[in-house]
Amino acid sequence: MKKVLIANRGEIALRIMRSVKEMGIRSVAVYSDADRGAPFVQAADEAWHLPGNSSAETYLQQDLIIEIARKSGADAIHPGYGFLSENAQFAEKVEKSGLIFIGPSSQAMRQMGSKLGAKEAARKFQVPLVPGTEGAINDLEEARQIALSIGFPVLIKASAGGGGKGMRIVHEASELESALERASSEARSAFGDGSVFIEKYIGSPKHIEIQILGDQHGNLVYLFERECSVQRRYQKVVEEAPSPVVSEAMRQAMGDAAVRVAQSCGYYNAGTVEFIVDEQRNFYFLEINTRLQVEHPVTEMITGLDLVKEQIKIARGERLGFTQADLRRNGHALELRVYAEDPANNFLPDIGTLLEYKRPEGPWVRVDDGYEEGMEIPIFYDPMIAKLIVWGANRDQAIERMKKAIDQYTIKGVATTLLFGKFVLSHPEFVNGTFDTHFLSKYFKPEYLADRLSEEELRIAARVLQHHIGEQQKQNIQRYQSQDSWKRR
Repeated sequence: MKKVLIANRGEIALRIMRSVKEMGIRSVAVYSDADRGAPFVQAADEAWHLPGNSSAETYLQQDLIIEIARKSGADAIHPGYGFLSENAQFAEKVEKSGLIFIGPSSQAMRQMGSKLGAKEAARKFQVPLVPGTEGAINDLEEARQIALSIGFPVLIKASAGGGGKGMRIVHEASELESALERASSEARSAFGDGSVFIEKYIGSPKHIEIQILGDQHGNLVYLFERECSVQRRYQKVVEEAPSPVVSEAMRQAMGDAAVRVAQSCGYYNAGTVEFIVDEQRNFYFLEINTRLQVEHPVTEMITGLDLVKEQIKIARGERLGFTQADLRRNGHALELRVYAEDPANNFLPDIGTLLEYKRPEGPWVRVDDGYEEGMEIPIFYDPMIAKLIVWGANRDQAIERMKKAIDQYTIKGVATTLLFGKFVLSHPEFVNGTFDTHFLSKYFKPEYLADRLSEEELRIAARVLQHHIGEQQKQNIQRYQSQDSWKRR
């Protein structure tokens, strides 16, 4: 493998590029009009233009991306996360084109891309599942009987996709019909598949996931767990490794279950098996993400492994260079996703220019980002600016290091989740590890950040005023020069 095309943008494209270059492999970037001047484009050995701005026009153009890979002489395509990373059709097209897809097989992606298909595979391998239906629900009376048998509240979920779309909590039988209709309609609109199923709703769940790696020779390992329970709109905001509530016995049981899920579909490359954990610390299989996760850096920090390099080695047909017994955890890592969002306004995305952008520095502080000062946050894509990652010898040290790093991170011009991250890290429920996926609804109110956000707004206003005064001065000078020139004529 001498050249890899990265079918993605922003921080993940840049992060993959770094590992590719360290392995002596050339990198090929693809970019939209909006990303023409982005750092990942500048860092690539080659960059090819995708005309347009929207995802549909650019980073989702399967045939065009494969054509560019072939024209550029690339041997392989790395999809990153998002966009085409879990698209089985794209993976199959890449395979049939003679290129290497740096990820699992299209067959495994197709099987695990359906939550119902994944649950059926997990069931056959004795992996714990949340009580619920074994297939899609098509009949209201059947749905009512199942819901009554497992007990309300229940959760209606779309078989395809994720991110909270096609998901409804139902507290009583009278709500069931309308909830089924809305969930199915939303799933059909978002994913082209209106299939939904029912499972028991767990009231105070924790979201814990297991990172797996497998080669093409049947070797599979798990790289311990990540705690991902701090979320907004079913999207993670703060992640850590290891989880503060997982014991050694539970870790091994979850890891073994994750490996069995992977074995059920002949899985290889990197993947993440997600579990929901109830109040009694019982865990249940949710789904498998057939790609590199956004939060993979916290696993890298505690294992010392470069997951992108491992992905490439596996794609080249190499065997894993370690066994489960060789793997060790070292210390504690935290990640904060820094979004261009306003936590004081229901986390609405914000767009604008990065008037000032200074990264925190120091030992055991890592910033994976894709922007520089002066750049605009485009409206066309996910609003994540960066991932701020820290490591500590223990969880307390990691938390303190993250809070200091947040204080040192300067972003002006757009609202961000930095202050919200500090709020989370300082909250007693987070510190003691007892938080669940309802952390925001239980403990966060926008007014908690109001004073600090108003200070930031004042700083932005002062900068805008300063810019305005400067422009006025320029105009006055130009007017004077023009008048002086007229006098000389």
